[in-house]
Amino acid sequence: MIIWDLVVVGGGPAGLSAAHAAARAGVRTLVVERATHPRYKTCGGGLVGISLAEVADRIEVPAHDRVDRITFTRDGRRRFTRRHSAPLVAMVRREEFDDRLRAAAVAAGAEVREGVAVRAVEQDPDEVRLRLADGDTVRARAVIGADGSSGVTARHVGVTWRQVDLGLELELPIPPAEQDRWRGRVLLDWGPVPGSYAWVFPKGDRLTVGVIAERGEGERTRAYLRDFVARLGLSGVTPEHDSGHLTRCRAEDSPLRRGRVLVAGDAAGLLEPWSREGISFALRSGRLAGEAVAGGDLDAYDREIRLRLVPEMRAGHRLLEVFARRPEVFHALLATPPGWRMFVRFCQGRASFERTLARRPVRAGLALLDRLPGRRRSATARSGAGPR
Repeated sequence: MIIWDLVVVGGGPAGLSAAHAAARAGVRTLVVERATHPRYKTCGGGLVGISLAEVADRIEVPAHDRVDRITFTRDGRRRFTRRHSAPLVAMVRREEFDDRLRAAAVAAGAEVREGVAVRAVEQDPDEVRLRLADGDTVRARAVIGADGSSGVTARHVGVTWRQVDLGLELELPIPPAEQDRWRGRVLLDWGPVPGSYAWVFPKGDRLTVGVIAERGEGERTRAYLRDFVARLGLSGVTPEHDSGHLTRCRAEDSPLRRGRVLVAGDAAGLLEPWSREGISFALRSGRLAGEAVAGGDLDAYDREIRLRLVPEMRAGHRLLEVFARRPEVFHALLATPPGWRMFVRFCQGRASFERTLARRPVRAGLALLDRLPGRRRSATARSGAGPR
C-alpha cells in the first residue's frame, strides 16, 4: 500500500494552499475532497488584499466585480457611502475560485481525489491512517486537516472554540438594471443583534446577500435577514442558493497539531473574529502548514501561526467587543476620514487590526468606550467551549 508523504483532507483554500506549497517543494502529496469541483460553498466571496497577494503567483483571480465603493448603514438607517481611488475587494464565486486553486495544486504536482469522505483518523509515531467511507484506508507520513470546523480532523486534534456565530446567505439572480445599481459597490449594515452585520456583495448577474450573528440568536438572525432583503426590495427574487453555516473561532490555547496531524483554516478555527473573514486565514495557514511538512519541522507550523495569525485574531476579538457594545459609535467612526482610512488599509492588506489597535490614540479611544454602557454579546456565543 502507498504511504504518501502528505495527505490533505479537504479541497478548499486552506487544503489546496497546503497541497500547492508542499507539492511545489517536492513532497508527494494527495488531496482528498468529499465533493467534486466545481462545487457551491456558502461564503461571501470577498477577497481582501492579503488574499489576493497569497494567490498572485498561482492563479488568475476569477473576479466578477472589483469594489471601490462601500455603503454603510446602521440597521437600515444613517446611510453614507465612501469611495476609494482603487479597488478594495475582489468578488469571486467560490466554486470558480476553489477550482482554480485545485488546478494550481495539480500543476504543482499534487494528486486530487474527489468524492472521497474521511470517516476516522488514527495515528502512531510513524504514520497516520485515514479510514474512508468506502472502507479503504489511506496512509501518510503527515496529514493536514482542512475539512472545516465540524470535520473529523478538528475532532481528532481536539480543537476548541472561543466564538461561534451563525451565518445565513442567499445567492440572488438579478436583472441588468439591478446589476448596474450594484456594480462596484458593497453594502454593509450593522445589525440589531449584538455583534451582527449584513452584507450585499455584487458578482455580475447575482448578488450574495447575507447576515451573521452570534449563535443562539437563530430566530432574530433569520428575521434580520428577512427584513434586510425586504429593505433592499429583493423579497420577490427566488434564490439560487439559500444556505447557512456556523463559523467558529478557536480558543487561544486550542491545539493546532496532534502528533503528525495539523489543522488549518476553518478546521483550526482560524478567521478574523470581527468580520468573520476566513479566506485570507485559510490561504495563509494552509501555505504555512504545507511549508512545515515540506521542511520536516511540524513544530514550525505552531510557531508561525502564533507569530503571524494569532495576534491578528486577538485584535479582532477586541474590536468585536467594542463593536458589539457600541455599534453606533463604530458606525460614526467609519464616517470620519481616519476611520475610513483604517478600513481601506484593512481591505488592501496594508495594515492589520493588530497594528491599528496598538496605536496610542486608538488604545485611548477604546479605553474610553469601555467605560460607557452598551450591549454585549452573550456568553454562549463568546465561549462555544469544547470540540465540535
